[in-house]
Amino acid sequence: MTRVAPTWIATSLALAAIGCGQGETGEPAAGPTPVTEIPTFQPDPSWPTIPNNWVLGQVASVAVDRRDHVWVLQRPSTLEPEEMSRAAPPLLEFDHEGNFVQGWGGARPGYPWPESEHGVYVDYKDFVWVGGNGPTDQMLKFTMTGELVMQIGMPGEAKGNADTQNLSRPADAWVHEPTNEVFIADGYGNRRVIVYDADTGVFKRMWGAFGSVPTDGDPDPAFDTLMTGDGPPYFVSPVHAARVSNDGLVYVSDRGGKRVQVFTLDGQYVNQVWIGRDCRLPDCGNGTTAASTAFSTDPEQRYLFVGNRSQAKVMILDRLTLEILDEFGKWGSAPGDFGTLHHMAVDSQGNLYVTEVTPLEPVNRRVQKFTFTGMRPRPTA
Repeated sequence: MTRVAPTWIATSLALAAIGCGQGETGEPAAGPTPVTEIPTFQPDPSWPTIPNNWVLGQVASVAVDRRDHVWVLQRPSTLEPEEMSRAAPPLLEFDHEGNFVQGWGGARPGYPWPESEHGVYVDYKDFVWVGGNGPTDQMLKFTMTGELVMQIGMPGEAKGNADTQNLSRPADAWVHEPTNEVFIADGYGNRRVIVYDADTGVFKRMWGAFGSVPTDGDPDPAFDTLMTGDGPPYFVSPVHAARVSNDGLVYVSDRGGKRVQVFTLDGQYVNQVWIGRDCRLPDCGNGTTAASTAFSTDPEQRYLFVGNRSQAKVMILDRLTLEILDEFGKWGSAPGDFGTLHHMAVDSQGNLYVTEVTPLEPVNRRVQKFTFTGMRPRPTA
């Protein structure tokens, strides 16, 4: 297994040009300039406005399109029977102020739809990608008005991690504009990141943890294994999200493995960071942590936000060093608290949107907006 030393000297990181290059003596310059400020956020409990007396089921995912409209994917099937008559459509679009624009989705004859809604992403061509973690769910591509454009994989046909034509309960998708490729976290049935051409659906490549060949049959490791060394040599179910930064690095949320792993576009391993490595059953949710990532909107995307599922908080990292800088949130239902934190997205103004799928107390079925309020000095201690 080939690994890139975790010193962040990869070419792709040098492109960030934060204190990189060579000094006058020809010696390699020091790494990225240390972070001195940290972004701050304030919850906005009035966002969004849900029309028609609708109610939401578990809110699985959120995406922001290039107009700063926010797309919210929720699970009507998780509502109580007495609530079903007021169920909102599975996919809802809101403008930047939180006003409802449209809603669509749901299974009907001749129209594929996930059995269990999981991830949504809107790409640079305004196509909407929806994945599910139901037993036979695949990845679906729609127009903004809900017309099916493409389906990657066939329900019930998945044959394991070596199968490049079918998926198994895909959690998330992200389209990288420079290469027009869709990166899919094929992570509930399989344990891999798999890449296709975003227009044709032609398979490109795939990889597992540390850039290895993804294989079937590895059992989820014991807790003690996650506490030693680099951790398991494979992704631990579920592989929950895959997001690509502007400088061409792929951030994979290995939720079951309690870590975020970083790769080049072609799947070469770069580094990893542990998220709540000491989180374990029964005192820490279900013991999984790294549910999702999002990037800050400054040109260098200097900050990486990581949603920590079982410890109910958003963690703020220096994206270039993976140092944990700050965190916010706690378990609860008040504005700014979290239940089962799931997926995240950021708009062009730096505001952060976080979804929750809490099935038990507190029953948080919501998307929360955290308004970016500026920067504060980083504590010296």
